Amino acid sequence: MLSVLANRTFRHLFAALIIALLGTGLATVALGLLAWQLAGENAGLVMGTALAIKMIAYVTLAPIAAAFAERLPRRAFLVALDLTRAGVVLFLPFVTEVWQIYVLIFFLQAASAGFTPAFQATIPDVLPDERDYTKALSLLRLAEDLEQLLSPMLAAALLTVVSFPVLFGGTVVGFVGSAILVVTVLLPAQSSSDPGQFWASTTKGIRIYLSTPRLRGLMVMEMAVAAAGAMVYVNTVVLVQADLGLGAPQVALAFAAFGGGSIVAAFLLPRILEKIADRPVMITGAGVMVAGVVLTPLVTDLPGLMVLWGTVGFGFSLTQTPIGRILNRSAREQDRPAVFAAQFALSHAAWLVTYPLAGWLGATFGMDIAACGLALIGAVAMTAVIRLWPQLDPIELTHNHSELPSDHPHLRGHEPGHRHAFVIDGLHRRWPPARA
Repeated sequence: MLSVLANRTFRHLFAALIIALLGTGLATVALGLLAWQLAGENAGLVMGTALAIKMIAYVTLAPIAAAFAERLPRRAFLVALDLTRAGVVLFLPFVTEVWQIYVLIFFLQAASAGFTPAFQATIPDVLPDERDYTKALSLLRLAEDLEQLLSPMLAAALLTVVSFPVLFGGTVVGFVGSAILVVTVLLPAQSSSDPGQFWASTTKGIRIYLSTPRLRGLMVMEMAVAAAGAMVYVNTVVLVQADLGLGAPQVALAFAAFGGGSIVAAFLLPRILEKIADRPVMITGAGVMVAGVVLTPLVTDLPGLMVLWGTVGFGFSLTQTPIGRILNRSAREQDRPAVFAAQFALSHAAWLVTYPLAGWLGATFGMDIAACGLALIGAVAMTAVIRLWPQLDPIELTHNHSELPSDHPHLRGHEPGHRHAFVIDGLHRRWPPARA
């Protein structure tokens, strides 16, 4: 897995991601403390609203940002968004009203909605070999999981010597450091996008998504993942403190178990994906997550919950790590930013539904009903994935172009019915049936 760090460009981009992730983790802790300072016992409501704003920004703005990304130099775009995020965070220590948090969070997440898909779409251009790209995806997954473990520990250590507003300074340093590291490398030139109206570029990723069977399956799979994941992220604190009668340190251990399971899967996946196709690996991962949530009512102690959450985390990584491979093979190089942005928006739309649903079910009917309800949603979504994402899913497809004249450049050297790696684009607007 670590061999891809020999590539200088990827090494710098990976370091930029780690620094930015640590900064974001510090901001998460500091934001919770700021909400408590301003709202007291209503801090949970403030954080919940801020999380909803984050998801809304991701869902609505990622496709628009992708359209801008197609028209701007890649490196300058990433650096500008990093500096924008740093600038927004600079204002957070000076907030005196709750509504100011909401405004700043919206602008911060708007910049992230542009940065994250553009960053993700850059990696396959830096590492065009699929084996290297798979290793990079596992390494990026590992970095995100480790951030969830290390950022709270770093924040706790810093809070022993400084007050919480200083943590926002660490976030600024993270984003500025990320920008500096991006500046130090030459990124592969972005392929010229097709000429057209801005609105067409904004909706292009969604249109490609809805027209590609494997991507339609992936979109529904995100609902299964979000249903199971929301049970972990939203209700762990209730399971540990209310149902098991334990404290905050045990909540941290439960989350650590989830992250640990994900890390184990990230280490194993490069070898697994050399032998097994993405579809069965990802469907298995979603099934593991759903099964883990179904078993939640049987948990009676912390070790049992940690084993269960570790298993769910393992399944989470199985479903999330290969996504870049699927997107990479489902779009032309110049369309990748739009498709990555569509994935970013649609996946967060699923979380926008399941986050509040998990909280409402738990608060209204209890944890057992919440687990069963979310597991049912996940099971229905998995059934739909199996139907939407064909088991026979070759890269190359035989298809016809009856609408094109025989002398069209695309048909030169081919019969009217020809075969090549098929993706949705201006010449291929409908997915043909797969034939061996």
